[in-house]
Amino acid sequence: MHFIDEASFRAEAGHGGSGCVAFRREKFVPKGGPAGGDGGEGGSVLVVGDGGLNTLYHLRHNRLYKAERGRHGEGSRKSGRGGEDLSLRVPLGTIIEDTETGEILGEVLEHGEEIFVARGGRGGKGNAHFATPTRQAPRYAQPGEPGEERSIRLQLKLLADVGLVGLPNAGKSTLISVLSAARPKIADYPFTTLVPQLGVVAREPGETPFVIADLPGLIAGAAQGAGLGIRFLKHVDRCRVLVHLVDVAQGEMDAEHELAVIEGELEAFDSTLLDRPRLLLASKIDAADSERLEQLRAAATARDLELLEISSVTRDGLSRLVRAIVVRLWPEELE
Repeated sequence: MHFIDEASFRAEAGHGGSGCVAFRREKFVPKGGPAGGDGGEGGSVLVVGDGGLNTLYHLRHNRLYKAERGRHGEGSRKSGRGGEDLSLRVPLGTIIEDTETGEILGEVLEHGEEIFVARGGRGGKGNAHFATPTRQAPRYAQPGEPGEERSIRLQLKLLADVGLVGLPNAGKSTLISVLSAARPKIADYPFTTLVPQLGVVAREPGETPFVIADLPGLIAGAAQGAGLGIRFLKHVDRCRVLVHLVDVAQGEMDAEHELAVIEGELEAFDSTLLDRPRLLLASKIDAADSERLEQLRAAATARDLELLEISSVTRDGLSRLVRAIVVRLWPEELE
């Protein structure tokens, strides 16, 4: 399972190189004067957004990321080479935290965006900088400054426009597989999806597509860590629209109760989640139990939620679902 949404490590920037103490020595040039060059700057450690990544797996195994130090200055006013920066690629939606202070250093939201987590030390000046009319042969130079060191924690919250939530085996994976090119694992047992899956839903040419996330099935107590628990609930934070699936073909409890269980977990995790635009889906309508369907219809009416009845297998209601999502994502398109 290569979906990793957290990584911790030590970031050490390179030290600056020391300045040089040297004097010009050339034939026929007596008393050539100070000629010590400056030290190079140390390399920095920075985090760079990469829109092609969706996991922190590649950063999980190293405990130390260290940038190159700057080289020392040399004679003849030659400056030392600066140390190379160390760039760590991360998925969009990554939050960077200093674990020692708790400070949030930034959030990577765009491809190519750079955030410095540890800056390299400044190089020291050579003795050529310190010559004056009254001190023509200084015999000292500045040492290089140490680079910054931080303990870093990266936390990924997937960037998706729409989040699919529901109990295990509610039909989320099948739905995302027919709406997009995503190919999650699909089977007739609970907890088939163990990691979030992202898919891009294409629309008509010239229209903006949207990203949909299949979040692993929640169960009662998820906000307190039960099942896959709070580990994946945090990914709901980024979703602008929530699509709540309830299986109307079968279930261990009545449909209204299943709906209430997920609502309770969302509210326990973040009380504002239920205030976001939300769609209620009666999934597997092709094999619906009439009693469960009526229970869900009554629950939707009581909550003033739009209820759509869909079947991912027969594709009934999917075009209406996409239109309903677009209305909630871009209401200005209706104006």
